[in-house]
Amino acid sequence: MIERQGKPESAELLRATGVCKSFPGVQALHDAQISVRRGTLNALLGENGAGKSTLMNVLAGVYAPDKGQIRLEGQSVTFRSPREAQQAGISIIFQELNLVSQLSIAENIFLGREPLNRLGLIDYPRMLESARRLLVTLGVELDPRTPVSRLRVGVKQMVEIAKALSFDARVIIMDEPTSAISENEIQTLFKLIQQLKQRGIGVIYITHKLDELAPIADDVTVMRDGRFVAACPIHVLSHADIVRMMAGRDRSGSLVKAAKPSKTKVLRVRGMSLRHPERSGDYAVRDVSFDVHEGEVVGIFGLMGAGRSELLHTIFGLHPRASTGSIAVKGKNVRIRSPRDAIRAGIALAPEDRQLEGLVLSMSIVENAGLACLNRTTRWGMLQPAKERRLVETYTNRLAVKMPSLNASIRNLSGGNQQKIIVSKWLATEPNILLLDEPTRGIDVNAKREMYEIIDELAQEGLGIVIVSSELPEIMAIADRILVLANGHVAAEFSRGEATEEQILNAAFLNGKTQGDS
Repeated sequence: MIERQGKPESAELLRATGVCKSFPGVQALHDAQISVRRGTLNALLGENGAGKSTLMNVLAGVYAPDKGQIRLEGQSVTFRSPREAQQAGISIIFQELNLVSQLSIAENIFLGREPLNRLGLIDYPRMLESARRLLVTLGVELDPRTPVSRLRVGVKQMVEIAKALSFDARVIIMDEPTSAISENEIQTLFKLIQQLKQRGIGVIYITHKLDELAPIADDVTVMRDGRFVAACPIHVLSHADIVRMMAGRDRSGSLVKAAKPSKTKVLRVRGMSLRHPERSGDYAVRDVSFDVHEGEVVGIFGLMGAGRSELLHTIFGLHPRASTGSIAVKGKNVRIRSPRDAIRAGIALAPEDRQLEGLVLSMSIVENAGLACLNRTTRWGMLQPAKERRLVETYTNRLAVKMPSLNASIRNLSGGNQQKIIVSKWLATEPNILLLDEPTRGIDVNAKREMYEIIDELAQEGLGIVIVSSELPEIMAIADRILVLANGHVAAEFSRGEATEEQILNAAFLNGKTQGDS
C-alpha cells in the first residue's frame, strides 16, 4: 500500500477490510478493502471484472459478504438489505438509475417511507415540502410534483442524490455517474459533489474516465481481479501509473489499424429520415446519406440529441412507420420494415444499453449468445443445444470472453465481457454490416483496447462497421471516416487523419449553435 502524502488526514468515515464474495463459479472478491474520509472523494478504479461494483454492493447491503469487516465511523456494522445500509447512512446511486418513471420526484424520494397524517394516509403537502427543501439544498429548481419520466438523465441523478440525503447519508457511492449525461450536466454534477464534500459527506466514485478525476477526486483506490492493489492521494499518480496498476502491465501506444477498406460498397443509405417522436413537424434524423465499404469503419459523432442512436435504430428497422429513405446491401436494394428484415439483409445492431436492450439477464451466456441465430440452431422448430453450444463457442473463443462456463448467468459477467457476448451473438448471424452503438460505454481502458482490436480484426475480414461514440478520441482512433451529426443531419464528413478535434466539435456545434438554439 502506498503511504499517504500531502494534506492532513480527515476523519475516516468508512473502512472495509478483508472482504470476500463468491458467486457460482466466480470468486468476485478476495481480501478487498477500501476506506473513505469525511469530506473527500475516493475514486475506485479497475478493469471490468476487477470487483468494483461487487464491493460497492456489499457496502450498500445488496450482497452479504462471505468474509470481511465493515466499520462505519469506527463501529462494526452488518447490513442485511439496502434499506439497512441507507438507514445507517450509506447510499448507492447505480449506473442504471433506480427510479420509478411513473411517480413524481417527491414520491420517488420518499418511496416506501412516505410521511402519514393522523388518518394514516400519505401526507402529500408535508412530503412535497420536504422534497422541495432537499432539492433547494442541492441548488435544483424543480417542482417536486413533476413525473420522473419527464426528466433528463442528469436531473434524475439529482433526484437520486436528494433521495440519498433524505436518509441523512454520510457516505454516497456513485457508480459511473457520467456515463450517460452531457458535458453541461457533468459540470453540474461536479459542483454538487463539491457541495457534498463541504458538508462532510464521503463519496466513493466508480469511473472509467480517468480524465474527469482531477477536479473532484482526493484519493484513488485501485482493484484488480477482485483484490486490493493500492490506495493513495490522487496527486501522487500519473495517468500511466493508474493504468499500470489497473492492468498489472504497461499499456503504451495507441491502436495501429491493420484493416484497409476496399472500394466495394457493402452498405448504401440514402435520404434516411425519422420523424421526431415528441415534436410535431420536426425530425430526429433528417435526410442522412452515406456509404460504407467492405473493411471500413465509419464513425458517427455528435452531441446529445444529435440523432446518432436514432439513425442506427432506423437503419435496423425499429421505426418503420416514422421513417423514410432507402437502403442497399452489397448493391441490392432491401426493404427493412423490422429487425428481422435487417438481420436477413445481413445487418446487425449492438445497442447502447446492453443490459436493457442487448441481453436477457435472467438467461445464461449460451442462451443469450444464441438468440439471434436460432435459424441455425433449430430443426423442425426444436432447439438443438449441442449445435447451439458449438456455434456459440466458436465466437466466444474468438473474442476471448472471460467466463466460468457457457451455462453461467450473463448477469455475473463484467461489462466488457457482456459486450463481447453481444458482439458474439451478432457475429453468429454472419452479417455484412455491424452497427455498434457506444460499444465501449462503461468498460475500462484495457477492455476498450480489446474492443478496438476486435473491431479492427472484423474490418480486416471485410465487415462494414458503423460505430457511434460520444468519445471523440475513440472515434478518431478507430474510424476510417467520421460523420458528424448535428440536429439530425450530417454537418460534416472527415477522412481518417485529416480531422482535428476542433474541426469535429465545430461541426457538431453547428458553428456555435447547439441543439436547443434557434
